[in-house]
Formats: sequence, C-alpha cells, structure tokens
Amino acid sequence: MKAITIAHFGGPEVLTLTDLPPPEPKPEDLLVRVRASALNRADTLQRRGQYPVPPGESEVPGLELAGEVAAWGSAVTGFEEGQGVFGLVGGGGYAEFALLDHRMAMPIPQSWSFSEAAAVPEVFFTANETVFGQGALQPGESLLVHAGGSGVGTAAIQMAHHIGATVYFTAGSQEKIDRALALGADAGINYKTEDFVQEIKRLTAGRGVHVIEDFLGASYLARNLAALGPGGRLVIVATMGGAKVELDLSALMRKCLSIYGSVMRSRPLADKRAITERFRERWLPVLLDGAIKPIIDSTYPLAEARAAHEHMEANLNFGKIILTVD
Repeated sequence: MKAITIAHFGGPEVLTLTDLPPPEPKPEDLLVRVRASALNRADTLQRRGQYPVPPGESEVPGLELAGEVAAWGSAVTGFEEGQGVFGLVGGGGYAEFALLDHRMAMPIPQSWSFSEAAAVPEVFFTANETVFGQGALQPGESLLVHAGGSGVGTAAIQMAHHIGATVYFTAGSQEKIDRALALGADAGINYKTEDFVQEIKRLTAGRGVHVIEDFLGASYLARNLAALGPGGRLVIVATMGGAKVELDLSALMRKCLSIYGSVMRSRPLADKRAITERFRERWLPVLLDGAIKPIIDSTYPLAEARAAHEHMEANLNFGKIILTVD
C-alpha cells in the first residue's frame, strides 16, 4: 500500500510517499480502505519529533479517517465488506489501508462524503470532551475559543452556539473573523491587533467569560486567567505557546478558577471508546440534522501531504485540511 512516512524529524519535506505492507487487523480491529484522512496539529508535532507515537500505534501519521471496511479481526461482528465507516485512530490515517477499532467505527451517513466524515472525529470529539465535559459549558454561559478558525475552533463555536451559549473567539485575520461569525459566534477578536483580555472585559461588562478553550498554553496563561470570570474554567488542549510557566496561584484563588488539561492520542482505548460513544449520543444526531457541520478548508491528494502541512503551518486554513486517497 501507499503511505506517508516520516523519513526523519523535520519540516514538511521529510514526509515521503512510501510502499508499506498493509497492517494486519488484531481481533477487535477493522481493516479500512482509507478514502480520506485529515490533518491535525499533532501530525506536525509528530513530524518534528515533539509528539511521540504511543506504544503499539502506527508510525504512519494521521489520527482520523473515513473509508470502506476491507477486512476485520476474529472478534468483530456486524460489519460488511465495503461498508463506509469513519472514526478516530491512534495513527495510520495517511495511508491506503489503516486499522480502526471496531467499537470506535461509526457508519458514514449516506448524505456525507468521505471528506466530510474524515473531518469530524478529532475536532468534534475534542470540543465535546473539553468544552462540554471538563469546561461544563451550559446554556446561557459564555465561551472564549482561541484559534477560532481551526478545526476544533470551528467545531466548538458551532456546538456552543447550538446549546445557547454566548461565543467569543480569537483569530488572526478579518476574513477568518467574518467566517467564524457566520457559524454563530457573537464576537471575534483579532489577536494580532487587539488585546483579547480588554475586549472580553468590554464584551462582558467587566465580568469575564465562564469557559476558555486554549491552544497556546504558557504564553496565554496569565491573560486567560484575567479573562475568566468568577468560577471560570480554563481548558488547555495544546501548548503551541510553550508548556512551562510560573503561575501566581492567588489569581486562581481569588476568583475560584479551575484549570484542566486534555490530550486524546495517548489515552487508553477504553477511554477513546467512551469518548466516541458520548459523541455519538449527543452530537452525531445534531450533525445529521445539519444544525452543525464539519468545516473543510481544502483537500489534497495523499501524495501532496507536504503541501498540506505547509498550508497548515502557515495558518492559512479555516477548518479542516483533508487528504484524499484514491
């Protein structure tokens, strides 16, 4: 099979189209003929050697996929050859064939393309677990989403708006701000030209927001705490701005704040199965109704994975970048 491998750690140029043997399904695996996968920031970190592959997972990048069932392990029942499925994987999505745990496999709705299905798992799972699980966002509360034009950002904006929360976000261009506002957000803040703390204070009459979804980590920590209102919850899902910081604990104590961290790939399989089920119960019906939708920025053939990574690292995308596999 054709697959994208990482020749050595470095920039997008290290991504190489390679011939590999298809993976062998373990007892509870589906072997999926991949038709589409999607990029995530974690893929770029793996490529640079900053996100080690968990033991037992494929070294091939790619954390979500959509395709057709080609074969299955001895403990799997209820699937048919050629059936369309999509789901979250621990690795291997950038390939013609990949393994998907059968309990994490969801049937592709007839109205969806492979690209639409591949654009869903990582970002909608993450938004559900962090904004609504750890952050416990409720109707009538307020949310600040950093990187509002990212895959998780576009998912979180739609989901929060759907439940009746007030949604603010940051983005780096007016074009992204306009597009995120069209998804239901209430106000956008250009982080290049505006101080998001001052803007949040202005927008909330000085109170601050209830929940913040953050991807920067250390560089935003103090300002995030300042932008939270009493009892606010900060959820950190990436550390693009650094992982180590000195923290003034009195800032948390005065406003009774909570800080949560989240990671997906390295979690136990049982956790990922539960995450999948929570998404299926709460949000898959909403997606099927069309009330929210996966946002696709662009598509690239598998062989052009380098160009796709360059596009992501230039922060040009609004929504998901898809790799298609023929």
